[in-house]
Amino acid sequence: MKTQNIFIISDSSGATAQTIAQTALSQFPDVKAEIRRFPFIQTESILKGILKIALANHAMIFHTLVSIELSKMVRDFCKENGIYDFDCVQTPMRMLAEVTGQQPAHVPGLIHDLNQNYFERISAIEFAVENDDGKNPKGLLEADIVLLGVSRTSKTPLSLYLANQNQRVANLPIGPDLQLPEEVDQIDKDKMFGLLNTPEKLSKIRKQRMISYGLNADTPYSDPKHIKTELEYAKKLYRKIGCLTINVANKSIEETATIILESLNLDTTEFED
Repeated sequence: MKTQNIFIISDSSGATAQTIAQTALSQFPDVKAEIRRFPFIQTESILKGILKIALANHAMIFHTLVSIELSKMVRDFCKENGIYDFDCVQTPMRMLAEVTGQQPAHVPGLIHDLNQNYFERISAIEFAVENDDGKNPKGLLEADIVLLGVSRTSKTPLSLYLANQNQRVANLPIGPDLQLPEEVDQIDKDKMFGLLNTPEKLSKIRKQRMISYGLNADTPYSDPKHIKTELEYAKKLYRKIGCLTINVANKSIEETATIILESLNLDTTEFED
């Protein structure tokens, strides 16, 4: 199957354009695509080089460039060379200008202005790292959100995603052979979330993990019967605690995070870019 190359070009992080591209791609399960992100592009010379690479790779381009000149350069280049492109920012900016009668500032990176919100986000990310995988039981009491789950239920990536939403997150591995810290009994159950997955998917994920370490894929760690025992333990624990349980088997990190934030009546509309 031919791989469709997609380039993300942005004068900021490029997260918004990548999300749009990935959302569109999700509706085409048979399409194999490779996404390359080019963030913080603010000069014509660098942009020209990226566009030449895009042409050589027959890439589609999703871009968020607030500079009129750079955005026009992309559109003109794509039109001249028969490349598909999608402007994720200039079109809504023109709409807002028409509706409000105001003119956009055209200043890259304003959404990342170093305000209080930015520093709170950095602090939340640092907190998530310090309180990953049960490393700091005392941090469980300081967290806004506590994630529980057996191994490979996306606790760490989910923690970091929620940290980017300014939430202080701690996660804790659980299992029949693991002792729970006493702090668990002191946490508000509404702040705790139990993560589950199917034995089949967990087995596949764990086997891939073992292979990546250069180890034998077939171990008790990846055995579906052993995993079922772990999951039964987790379900009983979640029922005892009374926390919200989320099966992440068919959910993206973003979907799981939205469920958590909405259950806490928190804003789910923040974007990286």
